[in-house]
Amino acid sequence: MRVAANDERWHDRAVARRMRTITPLRPRGLGTHEGLAYSLWVPDDGPPPAGGVVILHGAGSCKENHHDFARACVATGLAAIAFDARGHGASPGPMDDRVLDDVAAIVALLRSQTRDDLPVVLRGSSMGGYLAILAAPPAQADGVVAICPADAEGLRHGLDRGGLGFDADSDALSRFLAAHPLYPAVERLDVPLLLLHAEGDEQVPVEHSRELARLARAPGSRLITVPGGHHRSVQHDPELRAVSLRWIAQRLAPQ
Repeated sequence: MRVAANDERWHDRAVARRMRTITPLRPRGLGTHEGLAYSLWVPDDGPPPAGGVVILHGAGSCKENHHDFARACVATGLAAIAFDARGHGASPGPMDDRVLDDVAAIVALLRSQTRDDLPVVLRGSSMGGYLAILAAPPAQADGVVAICPADAEGLRHGLDRGGLGFDADSDALSRFLAAHPLYPAVERLDVPLLLLHAEGDEQVPVEHSRELARLARAPGSRLITVPGGHHRSVQHDPELRAVSLRWIAQRLAPQ
């Protein structure tokens, strides 16, 4: 029995030596800017970031749900910033008709923390994809990644039913949505658009992104659909994350 006990202790020590403690990458900074809570991600080593990504979450979500993508950005040499829209996470509400100004303010913050001429891509999911497309011109973005993007009508319907899951100024936000239909915004978009959509999306039909892809005019725009899945599955799929990062790197590469 003593020999068996010694063997067991040796085995436990050997296993402990093989185990590694992995500490997840933390943001460079956490703060609030113009009432918006954010997390800033910047590579600590190597050359300055080649570009940046502003991450926009969906309705009822928060910035922490997209920190996996922020970490992936840093791993590829990009800066990133995720923020809570008004009425979400740590940003007090309500969300209202300032949403495009808010995105532009976060883009300006990222550039102020890196360099003024930093090329930036907006990456948004669902409601965030809708806002990313609309915000690209005023924010002077260099490209947009929209994942299962919602449209204005669907958001208005959810707002009227009270089913979007966040604090909103219903009148102001409804007026904003009525004034900002998505299809004309895509037709006017002069920067490349990457659309990612799961064919099994139960909230936003994949046909919506197929029509947006048909309207997108900027060179380098692309649609990727995947079989099955659901409304949130594309956001965290490792393979699609790598695809979008390669696309972003191409958009941000010096011409």
